[in-house]
Amino acid sequence: MKNDTKKIAMTGGAVSAEALRQINPDVMPIYPITPQTPIIFNFAKIQAKGLVDTEIITVESEHSAMSACIGSSAAGARTVTATSSQGMALMNEMLYIASGMNLPIMMLVSARALSAPLNIHCDHSDVMGARDTGWAQIFCENVQEVYDNTIIGMKLAEKTNVPVMVIMDGFITSHSIENVEILSDEFVKKIVGEYQPEDYLLNIKKPLTLGPVGMPNSYFEFKIAQAEFMQNIFSEYKNIAFEFEKISGRFHDFFEGYRTEDADSIIVLAGSTAGTAKEAVDKLRGLGKKVGILKIKLFRPFPHDEIGYILSHAKNVAVLDRAMSIGTFPPLYSEIINSLNQIKSYKLKPASYIYGLGGRDIFQKDIEKVFEDLEKKGYNKGKINYIA
Repeated sequence: MKNDTKKIAMTGGAVSAEALRQINPDVMPIYPITPQTPIIFNFAKIQAKGLVDTEIITVESEHSAMSACIGSSAAGARTVTATSSQGMALMNEMLYIASGMNLPIMMLVSARALSAPLNIHCDHSDVMGARDTGWAQIFCENVQEVYDNTIIGMKLAEKTNVPVMVIMDGFITSHSIENVEILSDEFVKKIVGEYQPEDYLLNIKKPLTLGPVGMPNSYFEFKIAQAEFMQNIFSEYKNIAFEFEKISGRFHDFFEGYRTEDADSIIVLAGSTAGTAKEAVDKLRGLGKKVGILKIKLFRPFPHDEIGYILSHAKNVAVLDRAMSIGTFPPLYSEIINSLNQIKSYKLKPASYIYGLGGRDIFQKDIEKVFEDLEKKGYNKGKINYIA
């Protein structure tokens, strides 16, 4: 089978719709919200041309969209949707139900700030607000990763029975045009395969109940089992990524270390800012500075041991969050602290920075300033620093 790839300039929203065309889901409940709308707009055009067999269900809210996803997936259909910001917040109740019932839904997210005040631009407040809902979360740096992770995320959900969010930065990635390499339809079908669920409501030969009442003598065990399902993500992600690499030549891991092997100072972050940070690293490396970037891709479940090991070799670490946890340290920083706590010999406390809220631009000079702060210990120790 020949992999006739093609290169084309597309936005993140358009390329995710193209990946969905190749996946050909059975059902896609939708409700538009900026900056997610291009995903469903482009896919709706694809469906209108008869290029997929997907049943698109237009609903009255994001809560209803996820409710329809739950019914569809429980019935045994390959199910996808997309959302952003307030839409994700509105469907929050149903996110827990989807994961608690082990439904392999794949959801594309254009990450966006939460109101109030009203803001339609990028930060990670929405997805971080959903980080404990039991969904796997994969962050994308660029349009190519959006395409790749849409395919990987669909396969991952169906292999583990854990719902998966594939996250792109709103406007920055969802609306920006980049060159992207598209796999052949045949090879995408080879990766994702035909969805054949073992347990589903319409299987009259094997009746089952989903989402029953869990009293104190059983609820705890349900949650333990759910947590164990989530841990299966690690091995299955590796297997799918290996298969994907054989076909595409592109390697995907839980994270990406960029020039971290001998780095004295490392910045940890997620999303599109990694591209800017890599440029800063290259510039500073040219000046003799030993600096590097650790880009988080798989945020849920979080690979604590591997990340703790990489960071334990650095003298200085800064964590850049594009979200707040009001009243405490931000989400990614907390996970890095937990990772380093696994390394008994590592005593240095990383620096915490918050940046980019509400779409505030971050520039290469800002990243360079963080590295300078690390070198000179010029940051507020034990407090949150702001790149504003």
